[in-house]
Amino acid sequence: MTSAPTHNTDTLFTNVQIFDSTGSDSFNGEVLVRGNHIIAVRPGTDELAREGVRVIDGGGKFLMSGLCDAHTHFSWVNSADLPGLGSMGVEEHTLLCARSARTYLDYGYTMCVGAAAAKPRLDVVIRNAINDGQIPGPRYLANCQEIAVTGGALVEGITAFADGPEEMRKAVRRNVELGADLVKLSMSGEEITGNQHAADNYFSDEETLAATTEAHRRGLRVCSHARSGDSVKMSLRNGVDIIYHASFVDEEGLDMLEAKKDEVFVAPGINWLVATLHDAADFGYPPEAAEAAGYKHELECAIDGLKKMKARGIRILPGGDYGFAWTPHGTYARDLQHFVELLDYTPKEALLSATALGGQIMRRPDELGQIKPGFLADMILVDGDPLTDITVLQDSDRIVAIMKDGVFHKDPGDGAEAHPR
Repeated sequence: MTSAPTHNTDTLFTNVQIFDSTGSDSFNGEVLVRGNHIIAVRPGTDELAREGVRVIDGGGKFLMSGLCDAHTHFSWVNSADLPGLGSMGVEEHTLLCARSARTYLDYGYTMCVGAAAAKPRLDVVIRNAINDGQIPGPRYLANCQEIAVTGGALVEGITAFADGPEEMRKAVRRNVELGADLVKLSMSGEEITGNQHAADNYFSDEETLAATTEAHRRGLRVCSHARSGDSVKMSLRNGVDIIYHASFVDEEGLDMLEAKKDEVFVAPGINWLVATLHDAADFGYPPEAAEAAGYKHELECAIDGLKKMKARGIRILPGGDYGFAWTPHGTYARDLQHFVELLDYTPKEALLSATALGGQIMRRPDELGQIKPGFLADMILVDGDPLTDITVLQDSDRIVAIMKDGVFHKDPGDGAEAHPR
């Protein structure tokens, strides 16, 4: 991987198949980057000036926006020992988080939404280091530890606790003090814990409203771990902005989601369910145990609910819970395959969810997630057509160029040089 330190030379991508994430079909054309912005997009070739410009002949490869993971845990570090994430030394943990951040970018993810950190400041420190150019990584919205009520923590060593409205306000204020962009509420359970069930709901309306009111007052958004139908509805009643999982959403919850479809995002983290059923055996959790715990039933319910959400126009984004032992970092684009194979998305719809909707959830819809003049130059060049085979995005070797903010994180090379005329 190489990265240019400055924006000294304009870059022209020519002879590329452009997927601009506007909803239009892909087309052969050219894209000109100046500084950290896209300044021109044209169909055809030889349409844009080449004087003093580095020209990259894409050879018909697929040029698209960088991807978004809407449920990111930098500090989950491919571990089956979740309590160990709490006891790990902060210095070692910070280094591993930096490696996670780079891995996201290595796989073409230029936008990530933090969904909780294992220690209070890990996300914030990594986000700041990325923004300062100290380490490579995606554009990032930082979180702190997820907040649970007493008796409702999924993993105590990586959880902050608050009971009642006043303690919720204080917990949110801690996130503000630490510099977070988001607050995470751990509202429902998780079957793998053995005693915290996905159909549970541990929060009260008063606690949820206190958290969202305080967060919004201070400019932060709130996301919720909400697998149960009741936790989804409680999230919607009380102003939660991003709902994770929503596995057991019911018809009333679907109506509430549809009523707020222009305000709320859903990131189901569908790969966690699939992988827990099929890929966890080597880590001591065989398929029969996962099925007995309820994961097969939850996956079936989640698929049904997500198909109904899609039909109602609710904004669903890929990504979630990568970094567990059987959902390792670097496998992020499996979510896109699940969208196509399980949720009846077309490949085009899946790419739009991972790009244009990414710009929206990052609160920068006029700068991120599309290839249009005036947008920031966050793009990937793919050797293959994801519209034909969505799985090509799972192979980092097929992502031959990665540009973030107008600078190559992964340079396509191939002897491409500036071609003055």
